[in-house]
Amino acid sequence: MSSRRHRASQRRKANEGKPSQSGSAEFREPDFVLVGILRRPHGLRGEAQVSIETDFPERLQPGLKLFLGPEHTPVTIRSQRPVDGGLLLSFEEFPDRNAIEHLRNAPLFSPVQDSPPLPPGQYYRHQLMGLAVVSDAGEELGTLIQVLETGANDVYIVHSERYGEVLLPAIRDVVLDVDLANKRMQVHLLPGLLPEIKDEDGG
Repeated sequence: MSSRRHRASQRRKANEGKPSQSGSAEFREPDFVLVGILRRPHGLRGEAQVSIETDFPERLQPGLKLFLGPEHTPVTIRSQRPVDGGLLLSFEEFPDRNAIEHLRNAPLFSPVQDSPPLPPGQYYRHQLMGLAVVSDAGEELGTLIQVLETGANDVYIVHSERYGEVLLPAIRDVVLDVDLANKRMQVHLLPGLLPEIKDEDGG
């Protein structure tokens, strides 16, 4: 049930998962997903080492159009070769080292609509943001506002009017169904998952 590691555009991410003044969380589908980060230049021909931020690095081939930096400037991959667990990429727009030197640590994005389909039961993180979370007993818990990556499994953070912050492990025993079309997630609440709350009489 865990989601894949495409990351939402930094511009959109700043606004995702923040409850509005009414207490509900508001989300927008991101325009872009992060696929890599330019690191140091390599050689004199405009190559740069790129750290991979996607589960699909095989897509980063010559001719592919990506979008660079917070302004999402379009660039086209000119060449690609593997190096030290990452890739060396060059771009048509940057013919030499001087042209790319100032782009250290610049993010590379791909349009979200170009993301490859995932196998059944797997989801991109941005698809999960804003889902209404309901228990198998019919209780409306709240809105999924964040996904935490842990060593064993992801953890879904749900903003709840009644319980505050609810942490749900993304495991099969808890996450029963994800309905993207209707923006709903059904979960089974194992003992201890819900925080204790005072009753309405203050007892």
